[in-house]
Amino acid sequence: MEIGREILDQQLVDRTGQDMGKVDGIVLELRDDAPPRIAALLTGGHLLARRVHPRLEAWARRLTARWGPENREPLRIPWPKVKKIGVDVKVDVAADEAMPWEHWVRDHIIGRIPGA
Repeated sequence: MEIGREILDQQLVDRTGQDMGKVDGIVLELRDDAPPRIAALLTGGHLLARRVHPRLEAWARRLTARWGPENREPLRIPWPKVKKIGVDVKVDVAADEAMPWEHWVRDHIIGRIPGA
């Protein structure tokens, strides 16, 4: 499987069918005398912001820190929590518990944009 093409930027869907963002990164585990394997998927505005510009990433980290220090880093979804890869990547995680700051952004910023 070509990981980059098959998983990166795919829509993440939680156990209830709610969208949780996109797959923004992949953590590989290197092993002696064996091919690498996927350890986790990463998602979060920090990684997307890093692709655009490092200063934008720093701003995103400061903004998301309002919801606690655990939000300074991207959400790490362990590989065993990934249930299905297809059009979407379905994971056994609850979006509401995992990413409270994204809901705040949706409600207070995106929701105020006309036509959004």
